[in-house]
Amino acid sequence: QVQLVDSGGGVVQAGGSLRLSCAASGRTFSSYTVGWFRQAPGKERDFVATISRSTGETYYDASVKGRFTISRDNAKNTVYLQMNSLKPEDTAVYYCAASSRMYGSRSSNDYNYWGQGTQVTVSS
Repeated sequence: QVQLVDSGGGVVQAGGSLRLSCAASGRTFSSYTVGWFRQAPGKERDFVATISRSTGETYYDASVKGRFTISRDNAKNTVYLQMNSLKPEDTAVYYCAASSRMYGSRSSNDYNYWGQGTQVTVSS
């Protein structure tokens, strides 16, 4: 079992940056592959990025590649999502999620544990 708390959301102007954090308790985060997802009102939950537990290899959705960076600090039991060059279409509730899978997945069904979500609003 692992409990996730995601934070760091807020309101930012287009072109700005935010760093989201996902802190884990209960078990070490190094035991889990972690993903970030986002959901805007009236839309489905979309994959954003993932980092594997086995190698730390990362994978991004094409919509954020080159702008967002997922990383982990196992000593702090925390995963981050650095978001740069933010666009209004990035506005959503962002969720971190953990999976026992060795490698990341784009599917939310492959993640067993979820944070409560943190709101990111990008104004134009």
